Amino acid sequence: MTIPLEADDGTMTADLAQFDLAHEMADFDHYKPWPKGIHSKTLFKKKDFRVVLICMEAAARIEEHHADGTSSVQVLKGALRYKTQGQIYDLQTGSLLTVGASIKHDVEAVVESGFLLTISWPDDQELLAMPHRGYGT
Repeated sequence: MTIPLEADDGTMTADLAQFDLAHEMADFDHYKPWPKGIHSKTLFKKKDFRVVLICMEAAARIEEHHADGTSSVQVLKGALRYKTQGQIYDLQTGSLLTVGASIKHDVEAVVESGFLLTISWPDDQELLAMPHRGYGT
């Protein structure tokens, strides 16, 4: 596993990093019990890109929110119920869901689950032009 170096704001200074996702998820067990049944770690952060590993205990829920960039959710373990735009997506291990920028959604773990959230982050000008800012608005 390569650990990328980071600047003071958490932005990675390296352009390449490798992660053992099974090992990362197993390491999360050391932090149990997780607040609200959820534990996450930003694996890689650049000005225009984020990769976050998230694990959830069964029945844990991430309340309605949005990301300002286009994102994907890849289920690595377990099963998630992803609700957005009046639809429910039941995602199993191996499922991938892509979501456009600023689309509100919530996520519930059907069983203990782990997923990789990848976000293509807008640049500063695009963010300033958005009628909302940040998560949960």
